[in-house]
Amino acid sequence: MPSAPYPNSVAISRLSEGEQSREPQNLRAIRWLLAQEGGPLVVVTPRKDFSGESMKRLVARPDVTHMTWRGFSAGSLAGARVLYAWPDREHLNELWGSGTDAIAVIEWNEDHTTKWIEDARSIQLYCDRTVHPVVDSIASQVSEELPNGIDSILKHVASMAAGYSSGMKWNEEDKLKADIMNRPDRWKAVTADQVQTKCRELGMRPKDVDTIVSYVQRRKEGKRFNVRSSYRTFEFN
Repeated sequence: MPSAPYPNSVAISRLSEGEQSREPQNLRAIRWLLAQEGGPLVVVTPRKDFSGESMKRLVARPDVTHMTWRGFSAGSLAGARVLYAWPDREHLNELWGSGTDAIAVIEWNEDHTTKWIEDARSIQLYCDRTVHPVVDSIASQVSEELPNGIDSILKHVASMAAGYSSGMKWNEEDKLKADIMNRPDRWKAVTADQVQTKCRELGMRPKDVDTIVSYVQRRKEGKRFNVRSSYRTFEFN
């Protein structure tokens, strides 16, 4: 696993007030990325077909590799300067630990990017200004200790997940799901937002944070989980 989840050079180009097309937003991301030092250029788009003249010119260059979401692996981005166009949160999460030299994201939906901007400490590119991240904004946050042993559970899960390049394994997920169902008295005292804050504070991968938060929220909505028989009665001590 790379020493850092994201490279030092990360930026996101955001649609600015008054802009009537996406072209200026695309150009900001392209110009920023080309100014960064690093390996070869890779452009990632949802599909082969897309709109935007500046993007099409970039992809047409012989020194640029064009990838799409279908069959895509973030591991193939190691050592590259990456232009990631219009990703949703799931695909943004895949950039964690991918070993890129630089990342420029073209935002489509800010609901998908808000937490990622904080996680990646991303520069924000607007038409009239550049917003730099607050240094260590997440690392400096210390949330309250969660009750009923939940703090210790999440620390244990974070520790286990940190030992794997791909994050949480299925058995840790099953243990969590089983405990959430078997110990409703434990989990009713916390909200999904509190769990999210704690998981991020522990430095967990965004994908794992989303998974754990979804378990807590879905159970509060009355949903049940499929758990393998070996862990169906499991409870954390």
